[in-house]
Amino acid sequence: MKTLIIYSTIDGQTHRICQRIQNVCEQAGEQVTLVELSQAQSHNLAEFDKVLIGASIRYGKHRPELYQYINRHHAVLSAKTSAFFSVNVVARKPLKNTPETNPYMQKFMTLSMWQPKIRAVFAGMIDYPRYRLFDRVMIRFIMWITKGPTDTKGTFEFTDWDKVDEFASEFSQAK
Repeated sequence: MKTLIIYSTIDGQTHRICQRIQNVCEQAGEQVTLVELSQAQSHNLAEFDKVLIGASIRYGKHRPELYQYINRHHAVLSAKTSAFFSVNVVARKPLKNTPETNPYMQKFMTLSMWQPKIRAVFAGMIDYPRYRLFDRVMIRFIMWITKGPTDTKGTFEFTDWDKVDEFASEFSQAK
């Protein structure tokens, strides 16, 4: 089984989640290729049995390149075993951490020509010390509004790795 995992990340958490899923798939005997979205064009989707795309949110949006790629390849993605997950800090909240309740997943499903049947939402990470000044100020403001962490000296990981492992198992077992 040949699997392609494509990720769109800004700060690296989506890449780390994809690496975790890659490990689970490889342990299940799959041959996995992991690529960043900008490199995905160099891979022929027809050569893969399964495709997973993971993408992060920044300032309320997935990257435009994500939609461009998906809309260009939606027919192939729809014909294969495929899955999608979104990484966002809103998913740290219990009532917004499923594909059915997360506003960014709902927005994705509305804007995307591809309608993946296997979907997940994972809470991301805030790493204030790594951000540029503008991002640090903006993300702190957003966290203040949404009652999240505002200590700009801190790093706050919200990813539920057990949930990632469950999703990875579901995806690896999908045929």
